[in-house]
Amino acid sequence: MTLLVRSAAATAAGLALMAAFSAQEAPKRWYKGNLHTHTLNSDGDSLPKTVAEWYKGHGYQFLVLSDHNYLTPVEPLNQDLAVADKFLLVPGEEVTDRFGSQPVHVNGYGLGQLVEPTGGESLIATVQGNVDAIRGARGLPSVNHPNFGWAMTSQDLAAIGNLRMLEVYNGHPMVHNRGGGGAESLEEMWDALLTGGKKIYGIAVDDAHTFKRIAKEESNPGKGWVVVRAPELSAASVLNALENGEFYSSTGVELEDVRSADGELRVAVKPAGNIKYTISFIGAGGKVLATSFERVAAYKLQDGEPYVRAVVRASNGDDAWTQPLWR
Repeated sequence: MTLLVRSAAATAAGLALMAAFSAQEAPKRWYKGNLHTHTLNSDGDSLPKTVAEWYKGHGYQFLVLSDHNYLTPVEPLNQDLAVADKFLLVPGEEVTDRFGSQPVHVNGYGLGQLVEPTGGESLIATVQGNVDAIRGARGLPSVNHPNFGWAMTSQDLAAIGNLRMLEVYNGHPMVHNRGGGGAESLEEMWDALLTGGKKIYGIAVDDAHTFKRIAKEESNPGKGWVVVRAPELSAASVLNALENGEFYSSTGVELEDVRSADGELRVAVKPAGNIKYTISFIGAGGKVLATSFERVAAYKLQDGEPYVRAVVRASNGDDAWTQPLWR
């Protein structure tokens, strides 16, 4: 086990090293965005512009309107909001299908055209068909809330090709993020896929439907998001960052930086008030490889370890997830 950075002095040294990492590459910024949101164009309760204004007003820099089997034109909205340099709508759709009683929902980001659900002769064929259709429309696919309706397992998802993203947190109250009763949690699914050799990234999303009533039992905005690192705020840059894992996911924890080089994953947490943080480095089979209570920590892959990812748990219940570093 190799865990680095255990003291205040070491924390300062770690931040200096991260700054040196940053200086060696092209300037990039962090942009916060939500990838899964609904409007009146499907089963949301608000107009697309109203939804976009909520996110813009709450500190987000980009948003995907992912209505069920409906592709909202975003250029008129981007022009109408007149904030293309500060806020961006990226085209998207929740391709909504099913196999028997099992719901199959796959988000498509950056689509060039509407994608019709493909159906299929099995659950796996249905998921694969929709993933392929999204790729065919020049989009980036992500499987949504696999525990919704207890539709999918990690074994099902392991059979899907050309997939790079999976929701590991969804803010809807009916999607069973934590699993239960013998069913895997979404994080356990993610680790099962990574352990099996799949290179797949984990995202956190709102799946917001309700903007007019805020309550625990509602699917409200502001629950889960991603923060991408990109050279500019454009659809191409955001999509490229997502495709290549240049982002972290969060339900409230803010990271100052995430870096990987020479087989080492380094994480820096931005402190907030008197909240305490635990940084855990996770490896194959979901095994905890190392733990730190400092706000900057790093882990170097050891022989035989195929990947490491970090999860930050905050004392107030918020979380953040980095993307895996593979050997």
